[in-house]
Amino acid sequence: MHPNPIYRQTDEATALAFARERGFGVLAVNGADGPLLSHVPFVLKEDAAELHLVRSNPIARADGGAACLAVSGGDGYVSPDWYGLEHQVPTWMYVAVHLRGVLHPLPQEEMPRLLDELSDAFEERLAPKPVWKMSKMPADALDRMMRQIRPFRLEIETVDSTWKLGQNKPEAARLAAAEGLEAAGLGAETAALAATMRRGRA
Repeated sequence: MHPNPIYRQTDEATALAFARERGFGVLAVNGADGPLLSHVPFVLKEDAAELHLVRSNPIARADGGAACLAVSGGDGYVSPDWYGLEHQVPTWMYVAVHLRGVLHPLPQEEMPRLLDELSDAFEERLAPKPVWKMSKMPADALDRMMRQIRPFRLEIETVDSTWKLGQNKPEAARLAAAEGLEAAGLGAETAALAATMRRGRA
């Protein structure tokens, strides 16, 4: 997390709402030979994130422990030319939330429920498309798939977030940088970041 407190004034509820909406992050644990990382979709509960890992994943074999789930939002390069101020330097604007806690394996019997919750959460965003259900899969194929993955629960102990949106600049300069970022036409992600920069907050 960025140490400047001006970027870290977003409340925990807003950070969690952001993580819930994203539903995808990088899970990190300490391994014997260094950090282990895995990119995972997750469903966020009141005090935990639930996810699944392929059994061959080293994190799944590590059987849990201290972990961090890093969730990133829009990010983008900001040119110093956009501020309209002298003596500025390039920077990168971004949003990030870190959920830290303890990763626990869940009983294998929890796998169907977890997969239903995960697919429902993301399928509902595709409306009016009918929601896909596991019942569409042949039982033998579903059983084979279930044996290849393990369910996990990250019990969240701390929530940290950085919203680096140019809050350290005068408002006119921050708004000008947001305009430059959007005008660069780099895609929907940077356009969303520019909109967040205009607010100067979550």
